[in-house]
Amino acid sequence: QVQLVESGGGLVQAGGSLRLSCAVSGSSFGANVMGWYRQAPGKQRELVATITTGGNTNYADSVRGRFTISRDNAKNTVYLQMNSLKPEDTAVYYCNFRIWGTVYWGQGTQVTVSS
Repeated sequence: QVQLVESGGGLVQAGGSLRLSCAVSGSSFGANVMGWYRQAPGKQRELVATITTGGNTNYADSVRGRFTISRDNAKNTVYLQMNSLKPEDTAVYYCNFRIWGTVYWGQGTQVTVSS
């Protein structure tokens, strides 16, 4: 059974930084895409960033240049380094793992940016 365990959320002042981690366990071996999505109160869940097994990345325009996604394939872990955080980055951040046409989600971790 595939499980995603997230960590690293919290409260930070505007301009600060946070690093999220998501460890995936129980998955079969194969090419996959790992990523982060977020959902603010009253809004739809939206893409933040994704990264393929080969290291190709994709970012939402709103975070490009401030956030960096990376992964450690040996540890099946994906990271999201978030710098220059803004109050509008406040949301629940969800880890996402896609393999063999199946999508898995983490439980979510709260990120709150105070002004």
